[in-house]
Amino acid sequence: MTQQKHVMSQSQETGLRDSISSKFWGLQISGQLVPGSEGASFPVFDPADTLKIADVADATIADGLAAISAAEAAADDWSRTAPRKRSDILMRCWQLMTERAEWLAQLISMENGKALPDARGEVAYAAEFFRWYAEEGVRVLGEVGHAPGGANRILVQHRPIGISVLVTPWNFPAAMATRKIAPALAAGCTCVLKPAAETPLTALAIGEIMTEAGVPAGVVNIVTTTRAGDVVGAMLQDPRVRKLSFTGSTQVGRVLLRQAADQVISCSMELGGNAPFVVMDDADLDLVIPQAMLAKMRNGGEACTAANRFIVQRGIHDAFVERIGKAMAAIKVGRGLDADVECGPLVNPASVAKVRGLVDDALGKGARLVSQAALPDSDGWYYAPTVLADIPRDARIWSEEIFGPVVAVTAFDTEDEAIGLANETEYGLISYVFSGDLGRALRIGERIESGMVAVNRGLASDPAAPFGGMKQSGLGREGSHHGLMEYVEPQYFAVSW
Repeated sequence: MTQQKHVMSQSQETGLRDSISSKFWGLQISGQLVPGSEGASFPVFDPADTLKIADVADATIADGLAAISAAEAAADDWSRTAPRKRSDILMRCWQLMTERAEWLAQLISMENGKALPDARGEVAYAAEFFRWYAEEGVRVLGEVGHAPGGANRILVQHRPIGISVLVTPWNFPAAMATRKIAPALAAGCTCVLKPAAETPLTALAIGEIMTEAGVPAGVVNIVTTTRAGDVVGAMLQDPRVRKLSFTGSTQVGRVLLRQAADQVISCSMELGGNAPFVVMDDADLDLVIPQAMLAKMRNGGEACTAANRFIVQRGIHDAFVERIGKAMAAIKVGRGLDADVECGPLVNPASVAKVRGLVDDALGKGARLVSQAALPDSDGWYYAPTVLADIPRDARIWSEEIFGPVVAVTAFDTEDEAIGLANETEYGLISYVFSGDLGRALRIGERIESGMVAVNRGLASDPAAPFGGMKQSGLGREGSHHGLMEYVEPQYFAVSW
């Protein structure tokens, strides 16, 4: 996507705000936008200035169960819809999202705070899941074979797993929604999406696009709520629900897994991360630094794939710290809709407090402050891009996911030491390895306990690749053919002919 650079005029921004605030942001149930059963709503704020931008319907348990009923009513017809027809609808979703990419990017930037280039990148990435699964959905193949004893043939087909509850976070409000909805629909499942209360507008906007693209009523239902625990918990106790896909913290994931166990619901979990970024002393810093900035600063560091611990070999450590310090200090921080802004605000005050607490704890335990970027004169929820070195192992920032614009660097001497440091975490989502020797980088990557390894690059996510982690970073995979198989169940026929 072309990276446009412009400043929205005051009148344009006012027009955008007015169009958002005047719109009815209701629950999407059975193809209709409806108020919650209690008529309640909750505000959505712009993190850049803390002002309210819209009111959104606040769903109750009854609304969540009504959405399940709508998904049930649509399930049989959708599961019997020809794969090619489902594919054509998903392709139309991709087309409409692509046509409206700039408006969606502005909406994301306003409710999430991320810089507009990041928001544009997210929209392109999110739309691509519709196109990928439009193509993949017509290739859910079965198998035919002989029983080893010769008594019968073995026929296997894949059938839709059933009604799916999809729970998404606020950091990628478009991409996390389409990464779940697209494979569910391609497989023939109906679903209920529960987006984060901080960023519900993007999900509802995508819901409208899907309706326009021809997704039948009830196939995709969207419930926005401030009572997520109660509403999702009630849906997971409903025996009609057969699938849960959740992206969020490991702590919440554990709770949902326990709740899903009562109905033996299939679960896909994309949970927390603590990504190591390993730099060997034969790496080219001219390559490493821009890729490190990409791995750390995508979405201002508010990403589960963000590089969290920079583990740098001693021979290159000081040069790395100096150069990453200058790069981070030069970042322009400000309102995401403004031209040349590279880092917007964090999503809410709690996020700022968490990042500040991690940095203060590290400094109090002996870490060294290398650099910080300048902050705008604004009431927004900003945190200055920061570089810390000499991170002590007992600092919280070593073991906790930062989810903010902070580079934390530690030195190592040997390859085995680097691998040990990288694996010193309960998480295993993604790791980054940089070396001038590709074989060495691959050898190190194989020994790191993570579901994804980016070698000499700072970005790994792709709709065609299996996204997911090991250890307490989750269960299952999203994207690729693997992501589609999360929404089907194999059915075996023993046949004689």
